[in-house]
Amino acid sequence: MIDTEIQCYSQRLLNPFRGVVNIIRYQYAEAVTSNGVHWDIYVSNDSLLDGLVSKGSVQTSDIRYGRWSKHTGLTRGPIYPSDEFFMLEAMGAVVYQHLLKVYDQLPFPFMDTIELWLLDKEKKPLALLNSAVNEADIDAYQLLDWRAGRLSREAFRSESVDVAGHGAAYCAADILIDYINNCADTPPAAQWFKKNQDGSATGIMGHNIDPSLTGRILAAECFHPFFISTLHDDDYYSALVHDFIYWQSPWLLLLDTLNTEERENFENHARKQAMIVDQQYLLYPAVIDQSFIRAARVEAKLRRSQQEKVDQDEVMSTFYIELHPSPTE
Repeated sequence: MIDTEIQCYSQRLLNPFRGVVNIIRYQYAEAVTSNGVHWDIYVSNDSLLDGLVSKGSVQTSDIRYGRWSKHTGLTRGPIYPSDEFFMLEAMGAVVYQHLLKVYDQLPFPFMDTIELWLLDKEKKPLALLNSAVNEADIDAYQLLDWRAGRLSREAFRSESVDVAGHGAAYCAADILIDYINNCADTPPAAQWFKKNQDGSATGIMGHNIDPSLTGRILAAECFHPFFISTLHDDDYYSALVHDFIYWQSPWLLLLDTLNTEERENFENHARKQAMIVDQQYLLYPAVIDQSFIRAARVEAKLRRSQQEKVDQDEVMSTFYIELHPSPTE
């Protein structure tokens, strides 16, 4: 198979923005990585959809072809004998062979230029919910609420809000979730936009929107580059939104649209989250201060070794107790 039939691209993980996957795709086979080290290769028999009349994206079951890294090589997945086995095997092999050629050329360019934005009460983009590479990939079913994510509820802290005033079970992420979704239209509405090279976008289909919005063109300034609108009248919540954006720094460094000042600023904020930086620094398209990466990797290594020691101590403690009963037993 010739390489021109193979696509290599990046796509964002969204609602909330929590990283990027780099993808090598050939027909119905994909190799995917979220850290630049481990690659999972899947094949699917999408030929089963030929002739099927369906509105929106339809999923078929993925079969694991294998997992690969430079250090461990390829570990094959289980084999499922079937009439289509040789076709699936051939597609997986094409992706795997191309992976061996390009694994060190990361990150790939972004191709998810079709974006689903939650709309505010004035029908303007409020928060990014999803993205797609092609209109054919758009799923008819979409969640129409913005989410901050499980990790943010555990780790995001903001000095800009009084969490105690919202109840014992609340955290800063919960306050932000409520605020963003309360800024949305009623009932919640969202629209897909196809981005242009200059950052402007053309509105296409939507959810709970007036048909007159289809085909509208919005300027680049209408879409916040960090995926949450910062145009809020309330200083209290504006500060919370900015705190959350800075907390997302390790993920925002994955973007290829940052200027030098923005990247340097996010690198400074990302220093507080060394483990996350260590997990994905190979996918950063640029680094202003290389010492920032080195420091994050050293700190992450120390934390992992400390955790391994704790785990070993806990195992040995249990082992000792079980083999050395008390004198009364």
